[in-house]
Amino acid sequence: MTHRLPSAAPLLTPSRTAVLEGIAGFVPPEAVANDALPAAWGVDDAWVRRRTGIGERRRAAPGVTTGDLALEAAGRALSAADRSPVDGGRPLVDAVIVATSTPDRPMPAMAPRLATRLGLGGVAAWDVSAACSGFVYGLAAAVGALTSGCADRVLLVAAEVYSTLLDPLDRSAGILFGDGAGAAVLRRGASDEPGAVLALDLGSDGSGEGLIQVPGGGALERSRPGEFGPDDRYFRMRGHDVFQHAVTRMTQSAHTVLKRADWAAEDIDRFCAHQANARILSAVGARVPVSDDRHVTNIARVGNTGAASIPLALADAAARGELHAGQRVLLTAFGAGLTWGSAALVWPELPAVPGIDGADPAVPMPAV
Repeated sequence: MTHRLPSAAPLLTPSRTAVLEGIAGFVPPEAVANDALPAAWGVDDAWVRRRTGIGERRRAAPGVTTGDLALEAAGRALSAADRSPVDGGRPLVDAVIVATSTPDRPMPAMAPRLATRLGLGGVAAWDVSAACSGFVYGLAAAVGALTSGCADRVLLVAAEVYSTLLDPLDRSAGILFGDGAGAAVLRRGASDEPGAVLALDLGSDGSGEGLIQVPGGGALERSRPGEFGPDDRYFRMRGHDVFQHAVTRMTQSAHTVLKRADWAAEDIDRFCAHQANARILSAVGARVPVSDDRHVTNIARVGNTGAASIPLALADAAARGELHAGQRVLLTAFGAGLTWGSAALVWPELPAVPGIDGADPAVPMPAV
């Protein structure tokens, strides 16, 4: 059974919501072009581009973890928001949320460690696991923390090192996924402010859990010795079925958010969908509908970066001057679970946003 938030009542109060005040992203410097993919996969640049729209994807260097990418993106977002993590001994961020499917460890959560590395030890910190929908789910969690009074300012980070999950023999996933992180700083504010999150929609359907999964590595494997093998630690996806679900769910969710925000499709200035592959982006855009010139996309340069894809695409567009204050922005995502979600916001006037490229972080996680 599919469970959705009620559509009859507005999700956010008119007076209080989350307001975006900084965004940034980071991708590792190593680019794996289509021509550099394993010869055994039997693919070339034209074939990959035609099927996915991807020209290259990024890979984290050996020893660089999801936490390292999250730290880099978080630091850049705080700088972009012109915020020091700590001012006069008082943290300026009250909560840290990390969305990821590739945590450094099954336990503990990554967010408390990230907060400590940023000098924010003591603040609320938790992880969100919603796969490629993670940033939108994290955005909803941030709105909840801010509107409930639990926090005045939230740092939301989405980070993935998908290269650690990929089966070297599986070209279907290998051509798609890359590593990267994106981060946003949000504060409590009013719904009539630039940067305000105006509407949200979340949904799930657990009957489709087998469509996108990593079967092993968890309590299920540990409780059933002998049923799982080494290959069950790799990412698996049933691509055709995922395509159909992704297009349907993102389209439906986008329409729900448009209704809640009281927007028509023609009101959308910029449309940023989860960067799954170019064919999904095109199909969803046609059904909303949103013309290609209003899409925010960087999948050709970075591939599918899971939960990080939306903030990475937004940060990249902002750094390139492709997002402007006052523009109405629609976000939508779909991921394993199955999960999906959408959000509507008005783009604010932001300080300079750094580019997403850079050197690999050189600070490994300490041994424990």
